[in-house]
Amino acid sequence: MDPKPENHMILTTFMLPAGYHKDSWRMEGSRSEELANLEFVAELTQMAEAAKLDAVFFGDIVHANTVMRGDIKMNGFYEPMTVLASLAARTKNIGLIGTVSTSFSEPYNVARQMCGLDHMSGGRAGWNIVTSSDGFKNYGVKEAPEPAERYRRATEFVDVVQRLWDSWEDDAVTNDREAGWYVDTAKIHPINHKGEFFEVEGPINMPRSPQGRPVLVQAGSSGPGMELGSSVADGIYTAQPLKKPSIEFYAKFKNMAAAKGRDPQQLKIIPGILPILGDTEKEALELADELGRNVHMENGRKQVGADLRMDLSELPLDRTIPADWFSDGPRFGSRYQIYRRKSVDQGMTLRELIVDLARSTGHQWMAGTASQVADRMVDWFESKACDGFNLNSPFNPGGFKLICDKLVPELQNRGYFRSEYEGTTLRDNFGLPRPSSIRQSALV
Repeated sequence: MDPKPENHMILTTFMLPAGYHKDSWRMEGSRSEELANLEFVAELTQMAEAAKLDAVFFGDIVHANTVMRGDIKMNGFYEPMTVLASLAARTKNIGLIGTVSTSFSEPYNVARQMCGLDHMSGGRAGWNIVTSSDGFKNYGVKEAPEPAERYRRATEFVDVVQRLWDSWEDDAVTNDREAGWYVDTAKIHPINHKGEFFEVEGPINMPRSPQGRPVLVQAGSSGPGMELGSSVADGIYTAQPLKKPSIEFYAKFKNMAAAKGRDPQQLKIIPGILPILGDTEKEALELADELGRNVHMENGRKQVGADLRMDLSELPLDRTIPADWFSDGPRFGSRYQIYRRKSVDQGMTLRELIVDLARSTGHQWMAGTASQVADRMVDWFESKACDGFNLNSPFNPGGFKLICDKLVPELQNRGYFRSEYEGTTLRDNFGLPRPSSIRQSALV
């Protein structure tokens, strides 16, 4: 057994019951007929809890654009707050992280929803902060605001939510039967916020949550996204297919957090990985080929074209996308540049790009034995390219069962992952302190 590292990896899973690999729902045994049902997602979540994963993570999409292009993997079958509330009653230890966009909600609503989930789960709630670039027409907005405006709104939004979470002091509930007062109202504070986007009086109408504040995660890798994440996030989800850029990203994010007076060790960098596992490398590669054969090429053409904002309808599948079709503009985001490198620098044909993106969506993927995949994960962890990984199951339930039954035990045997949960809250298992209500002086 390898020497035990000082800190083990963070391991969460992106909970996509249709499978992270696009079109893997077409495989025999996928249980695609059960998508949007509680029992299936509950079984997958309980499987993750039995493997001692830190958390399940639910994304969210508030439009049907991807479905209309034939891609169901990211669809919002499982609206995060409702499904996480259901899963809180069926689990005991695993963290429950849900995406809520700052573009389509209000701070008071999110503060209540997340605080309520934290109470109902005994301190296991997490909020994935996103700003959204699509879906605005479903909310009466003709087009998405510019990124800078979306991130200004998000920054103010998160600040208001945190202040609402802190508007009850930890000991505000007195439960004084004799006096007839359940709370000490002197320890509950309005926030009286007036900003560019929001006016919120406060306070919130529920006690401070078990974690003080639910865990905050964020996935923006653009300049404004990194500014927000390094200021407030406890965890950063990121697409990093290559080790050297991930090391650079890791160092930059930690340094940004430190420059803001934060402890960089309390900011966890969590790139995604899609492991395709077999008992032998040959078996894993054969499974990868099988997954690739299920990819619907014409739907894939539409999906890649939409991701790249290009008309690829006339481009032959065995041609590369011309380099001059790509833009160097920052407004397209970090994943756009990942796709550009694969096409231009690596010379992938459109067919190869469709299959590669079906597997990875910009993340790294690997086909091999549990030992081979663990070797890479340990190498990245020891090289300070990450603090752990978000495990993307290629297909469900079989692909996730391979991760839980083979890959996780391999990491446990090497001492890089827990065998038992350290505590009862998501903060405990992330190794994060419970924050005090530090904003009280500004609120009184």
